Amino acid sequence: MVSKVTWQQGSNQPDNGDNLATISQWWTSLAGKAIVFAQRLLPDTGDIRSLDWDVQKFDEKLAIQNPQVRGITFYWYKPGLNQERNLTPQKLEFEPENQRLYIYPQSQSQVVIRIAIPEVMYQKIELQNPLIVGSAKGENYVLLMRDKQQQLDVKIILSPESLNNLRQNLSD
Repeated sequence: MVSKVTWQQGSNQPDNGDNLATISQWWTSLAGKAIVFAQRLLPDTGDIRSLDWDVQKFDEKLAIQNPQVRGITFYWYKPGLNQERNLTPQKLEFEPENQRLYIYPQSQSQVVIRIAIPEVMYQKIELQNPLIVGSAKGENYVLLMRDKQQQLDVKIILSPESLNNLRQNLSD
């Protein structure tokens, strides 16, 4: 389970102010960094984990400029624009490990906004029944996979530990 730092407007939780300070510090540290700004409608359940956060048409990737928090309002500039933008939250949820901030705006109670450091995107390739050849090369093992239909060759070099992990995963 991912730990969260939560701030809620009007909350009398003893750590509410400290949580806002932690989130504000992270927000201001984003100056000049690339972020992904995504907005989604809240599901009926209110559980944002069920939302699809894959990049969609209206999501923005930008290098945020001059991020600040004044009071409880979050301010920033988009590169190349002179107009300051802002959001005033009713609730904030910050995941420090994942570098994600969920903002529940006061002005749109049915919306959640996610500000996140872009994730590494891996290219995925699916091979259907490829031709597989394996051999030892020194202390390592080499697997060659060929998919004639996609005209694709994949070479995988495995250490003895990786080969043992693969065997274990295949036998489970």
